[in-house]
Amino acid sequence: MKTAISIEDGLLQEADETARRMGLSRSRLFALAVGDYLQRQRREQMLLRLNEVYSEGVEPAETRLLKGIKAKVRRAVKERW
Repeated sequence: MKTAISIEDGLLQEADETARRMGLSRSRLFALAVGDYLQRQRREQMLLRLNEVYSEGVEPAETRLLKGIKAKVRRAVKERW
């Protein structure tokens, strides 16, 4: 679907240069960037929800599992951005 957006000149120029270096169209670069951002938002929402569920205390085994999940989510977010 085609759409029009407003974006700062400097950001657009940097996006164009990046797309060119990556061998992508500008549209594809923006689609990838938005997809990555939305995925990160979903992961952050999942983490917030897990924190709500476990805010009243957890069993020791659950604590270890939750720490592992949080660490994986944080690594995934850092790798993307």
